[in-house]
This record gives sequence, C-alpha cells and structure tokens, in this order.
Amino acid sequence: MTISMYQASVPPLVRSLTNLAAILEKGAAHAEAKKIDPSVLIGTRLYPDMFPLSRQVQIASDVARRGAARLAGLEAPKMEDNETTFPQLIARLVNTTSYLETLTPDVIDGSEEKSISLPVGEQTMTFKGMPYLLYFVLPNVYFHVTTAYDILRHCGVELGKIDFLGKPEF
Repeated sequence: MTISMYQASVPPLVRSLTNLAAILEKGAAHAEAKKIDPSVLIGTRLYPDMFPLSRQVQIASDVARRGAARLAGLEAPKMEDNETTFPQLIARLVNTTSYLETLTPDVIDGSEEKSISLPVGEQTMTFKGMPYLLYFVLPNVYFHVTTAYDILRHCGVELGKIDFLGKPEF
C-alpha cells in the first residue's frame, strides 16, 4: 500500500489543528475555573526568548495553511495575527482546518517532486514537494502544537498525551 501526498498532508494537519483547538478549549475552561485572566495563559512563554501561546497557535496555523497551499500550487488565504482571546485563537484554527478541507487529492497528489520556494527572512529555501512536507511542514506544525500544549500544561491545565494525539480512529 502506498500513501499519497494528500493523505500525508491534509488529514494529519487537520487532525493536529483540531486537537490544538480542543487543547485551547481546555485552557479556556481552566482559566475560567481557576479564575485566571485568560490573557495570562495566552501570553505565557516557556522561556523568555520563545513565542507566547498565541504566536505558537498562529504559526501552527500559518505553516499548515501555507504549506498545503504551496503543495497544491495555490495562494493560501491571508490571516492577520491579531488574536488575543481563546475564542479568537480557536476560530483561527477552525478557519484553517476549513480551508484545508477544501483541498482535494487531485490538487496535492503528484507534488512529490514539485519545486517549492519558501522565503525565510532575506533568504529563500527551495525544496522538492516530499521533503518540504516531511522535513519542514509537518515538523514545524508538530513543534508549535507541542509547544502550545506544553505552555498550557505548564500553567496547570489538565492535559494528557491523548489530547495531543486525539482519540484513536479505528
């Protein structure tokens, strides 16, 4: 059995962002239950030189949305990075997954060898489609989802591994 570029990209990205939205819902519930100003959690960082929770969510959304769009040869919808509340961050993830779900196998499959150029600061990184997905897009999304999870867990939100992974689908 082989796996297509679509199967390796859109479903895992949607699952990760959907799980992140559920994690944020638990963060919002925790803040309410413990009478913590939600902005404290949203602004929390694991270390002073790291991005806060809000930016971790925004980056996960950006990398997933833009990554899948590049594989499909499309321009990703733009999103402003202005979310300051849990509902706004969750809505961003819902909008991102809704966009990802518009992408179909016929626009992504066959992109394994596609040349993808990615501006990074003043430089441009160039990838073939498969390495772009496997070594840039997926690891970046997982990194930022994990970091968002870790920030909330560090703040006392009761989260477990299944929150990150999602319920098994059999």
